[in-house]
Amino acid sequence: MRISKFLITATLAILPLLFLNAQTNVPQPPPDVNGVDDRTGDSLALAQTARPEPGSTRRGNNPVLFLVGNSTMRNGTLGNGNNGQWGWGAFFQPYFNPDRITVENQALGGMSSRTFYKRLWAPIRDAIRPGDWVIISIGHNDNGPYDSGRARASIPGISNDSLIVTIQETGEVDTVYTYGGYMRKYINDVRRVGGHPILMSLTPRNAYDDHGHVIRKPHSEWLRQIGEEENVPFIDQNEISGQKIDSYSDWKKKFIFHGDNIHTSKLGAEMNARSAAEGIAYSADPRLKPLQDMMNDVTPPMVEVKREDGKPVVFITGDSTVKNADKEEDGMWGWGSQAYTIFDERKITIANCAMAGRSCRTFMNEGRWEKVYNSIHPGDFVLIQFGHNDFGELEKPKYRGEIFSAQDTCHVYQLKEKGTYELVYSFGWYLKKFIDDVREKGGTPILVSLTPRNEWENGKIERRNDTYGRFYREVVEATGVEFVDMHNITADFLDRKCGSKEKANPYYKRDHTHTSLKGARLNAKSMKKGLKKIHSPLAKYLK
Repeated sequence: MRISKFLITATLAILPLLFLNAQTNVPQPPPDVNGVDDRTGDSLALAQTARPEPGSTRRGNNPVLFLVGNSTMRNGTLGNGNNGQWGWGAFFQPYFNPDRITVENQALGGMSSRTFYKRLWAPIRDAIRPGDWVIISIGHNDNGPYDSGRARASIPGISNDSLIVTIQETGEVDTVYTYGGYMRKYINDVRRVGGHPILMSLTPRNAYDDHGHVIRKPHSEWLRQIGEEENVPFIDQNEISGQKIDSYSDWKKKFIFHGDNIHTSKLGAEMNARSAAEGIAYSADPRLKPLQDMMNDVTPPMVEVKREDGKPVVFITGDSTVKNADKEEDGMWGWGSQAYTIFDERKITIANCAMAGRSCRTFMNEGRWEKVYNSIHPGDFVLIQFGHNDFGELEKPKYRGEIFSAQDTCHVYQLKEKGTYELVYSFGWYLKKFIDDVREKGGTPILVSLTPRNEWENGKIERRNDTYGRFYREVVEATGVEFVDMHNITADFLDRKCGSKEKANPYYKRDHTHTSLKGARLNAKSMKKGLKKIHSPLAKYLK
């Protein structure tokens, strides 16, 4: 129903009573199930200085893709991850060719479809030019009271109902429309200036039904219906991301979010950004073809490996002790280069994905782990060996240190010189993530302890069983992962064979960490011995 114009002209003395009675004739707004105050702590004026001036990212006459949303799209005032939370809009531009279109994230935390339209929409609308695109993905905050507090609720559903309310704290009179009513307003405004609107469903919350599946909010169906009614493309990001989360372990689900049950960590934001991009790129809707033509390839990056029928792949991850220059006989070698000496390549394919200088953190941040993860097939194996570069300065170049622990802990650090923020986890957490990811894809993870350094005391080579060794074993206990203790297998051999740093020198090259070809082959033999000792399924592929 529509409230009659009589109400608008009624005297102030009877307005509150009339409005209260009117509210009983429309659906009550849902409660604020998010349980967080995701308004920015700053004034809207300050927030406006952090968000780009509408249209300012435009390059020449190229179109702009405007993003309209809330904190799940742009978290906080600055949107820079300084609270460990990220919105997916921060990671959306890489899916589009910047020489053809720019992505402009106009979202702001705490906004509902109602408050965004009332407070922030006008300058964006005025900046839209013919040929621009606007993704409208907002609704997480369309709850709570209509007329008090944040007063941001819209009427549930897509009817043409409206409601006049008086904001209790300010006395301001406001007309409230349905969720669908606000979507129609955005759509009509975009079209009026020659733009192309796209409706996109909300990101999933960290909430699950009795079957352990992500709860799908009703907004998806409302948006689908409005899309059909208004002839507007609809992308169901909620479903695409929801299916991914449903495939995750309970452990992994916890770290997609950070701080509460709605806001995502960088991991979750990147996942949602990919889902949004995939939704557009793979859509069969012909109205999206011009936008698809301006996108980069959304195919997940993968390791280049030649697969053969009936042969699994063993992926090897790690640092320079696993993969080094690996070419001059008198140079530095990683043991992964010698994996062919222990594995029967007639039965299994070797993919050495290690990289010198990397820690778990940088291996993941640089996208190297993502390539391995995307490449794993059921039945594959992944050897995970880190440690030499994982401890040190966390917030200073080379930005590779991790929290010195095996527990699931994390902290936000401001990176020196860069000035950016990063949520850094513990050494054990990164190992657990790699292990969990491999299992998710149907592969077998095998944790491998780091190679020993050529440092000696009292005729014995250095052992780091009280630090790295302890962390490895805590991870093994927590995850049940297979574990090859290369550190002690190689150290035992050098103790027996050498007895001193000088006699062990032929196994190393240039320093106490990197191995010669002889040392690399020794560590490969230790891997073979370790796999046999633990009766690993990978052992049947040994020579």
